Amino acid sequence: MADDQELVRSGFAMILDAQRDIEVVGEAGNGAEAVELARALNPDVLLLDVRMPVMDGIEAARAVTAAGGCRILMLTTFDLDEYVYDALHAGASGFLLKDVRRDDLVHAVRVVAAGEALLAPSVTRRLIADVTSRRPVRGAGSGVTPSARLDEVLTPRERETLAQIARGASNAEIAAALFLSEHTVKTHVSNILMKLGLRDRVHAVIFAYESGLVTPSSE
Repeated sequence: MADDQELVRSGFAMILDAQRDIEVVGEAGNGAEAVELARALNPDVLLLDVRMPVMDGIEAARAVTAAGGCRILMLTTFDLDEYVYDALHAGASGFLLKDVRRDDLVHAVRVVAAGEALLAPSVTRRLIADVTSRRPVRGAGSGVTPSARLDEVLTPRERETLAQIARGASNAEIAAALFLSEHTVKTHVSNILMKLGLRDRVHAVIFAYESGLVTPSSE
């Protein structure tokens, strides 16, 4: 748990440590300390505040994920924090507001620890859509359009599945929309992540918007 505000850090740590299936193994007051502790303690999940002294949460996330470390859940004060996009791109699997309810905090840690991405609340998708729509599209200037790359790498069904993921659909909702079984959808999702080299569903959402497969106007 890394946050430069001791009261916030201690409060979150107490909530999490009170759970039978969660143990807080370390606390850090800045990003540099968080990186050192992550390397020394090898936790399953690292909660990182976006804004910290010495090294901010974005740089800390990059350092931890570059070393093949634990999964990362970012904390932010504002629901439209300009750094959230960069945090997700740095390897984070989701983010939470600091005024998160106790139960939602615990749920988020469990979800990320289980290898899933935290796509809720829906503001996450809206923020990603807004920010990526104003950023250069991947592959621009290379002579190969992102759409062409997707055609080469993904099957038509996988493209449809990726588009559904980008719209925030669950596996069950994707199965209903595409007339598939949930097992088949899970297979498509796994193939998409593997073929595109993506960490999880959050990064699949980012890729879908960056590639132009899905745009905010198509929502």
